[in-house]
Amino acid sequence: MSEKVRKLPVTIMRGGTSKGVYILESDLPADKNEWENILLRMMGSPDQKQIDGLGGSKSVTSKVAIIKKSDRPDADVDYTFAQVSVDKPIVSYKGNCGNISSGVGPFAIEQGLVKAEEGETPVRIYNTNTDKIIIADVRTHNDEVQYDGDFRIAGVPGTAAPVRLKFVHPAGTLGKGLLPTGNAVDVLDVPGLGPVEVSIVDAANPLVFVKASALGLSGKELPDELDADKEKLDLLETVRGLAAVRLGLIDDYTKSAWETPGIPKMTFVAEADGYTASDGRSYEKKDIDLLSRMMSMQKTHPSYAMTGAMCTAAAAVIPGSVVNQVLSPDTDTQYIRIGHPGGVLECGVDYRENGQVPEIDDTFGFRTANLLMTGTAMIRQ
Repeated sequence: MSEKVRKLPVTIMRGGTSKGVYILESDLPADKNEWENILLRMMGSPDQKQIDGLGGSKSVTSKVAIIKKSDRPDADVDYTFAQVSVDKPIVSYKGNCGNISSGVGPFAIEQGLVKAEEGETPVRIYNTNTDKIIIADVRTHNDEVQYDGDFRIAGVPGTAAPVRLKFVHPAGTLGKGLLPTGNAVDVLDVPGLGPVEVSIVDAANPLVFVKASALGLSGKELPDELDADKEKLDLLETVRGLAAVRLGLIDDYTKSAWETPGIPKMTFVAEADGYTASDGRSYEKKDIDLLSRMMSMQKTHPSYAMTGAMCTAAAAVIPGSVVNQVLSPDTDTQYIRIGHPGGVLECGVDYRENGQVPEIDDTFGFRTANLLMTGTAMIRQ
């Protein structure tokens, strides 16, 4: 019996420090229950090498953006993010990817969903995962997206045109506000370790922040080093799982990698200090405002998630939060410099003081994007 082959038009783009497959929703089945199998086969999952698909064997290269023209008055396009697990038969729609978001505006213009303006085109993006609006300012000229430029982001070779991303009213993607537990600091009882202070903050995506020192870490760890330490990976996933339980996402923290693999995102932070990035470049204490490392699908993120940066910026202005504790009191919250394995990421936050829980108007940062190819994926089902 011959297998069925689905021919699916796809675009592969680099968005920030991630790479993903961008698809028009109209090219997928109307029945969304069919999407999971299609996306798994397209990316070649589950397989650590993803050798029989378009995935790149890392969580940051196993992502999908599904886009359509929006019916909303406040958006130009609707965007659904799908994180396809590399080694598990799982497609997660929980949470968003800010790096992949940076390619949505260019893709929308390329596909004719948004008309290009001369100089710069704002694209209003409704992210269905988080029920939030993102505004992407895309460089355009002669009705075309301009990918070339002199802007550089850590973790990506060369330079490109900047894409400014503004996350509008990013707090509360889970419907529980900026502090979904109601506390700037919660204490988790970690088996084998004891009580650990964390901050669970929800802006652009929910993150759980912990001080590196509380877990026997420095905040200077590089991905290869940390990923080779199974004991530390298990500890980090345990903390993340306990935070997921506290958020009401799951009942059993030991099942976090299967039941809620993408959120909350695990992040550990430390005071600013000199460190060496993955490419061998050294950064001095004066170059950054804090050290931070994020986890992605139970492995170390090679750089830093854009939604993670947005949430970090929001956490920075919450009095007493773990992030707020490691920052200098004179940190410029319009220009927060996060030292991560790939280098330094700059981000900012506009907010209004409102007692213990500030009102976050928006968070913002700059990414770049690049169109790599358009074609047809042959999906054998």
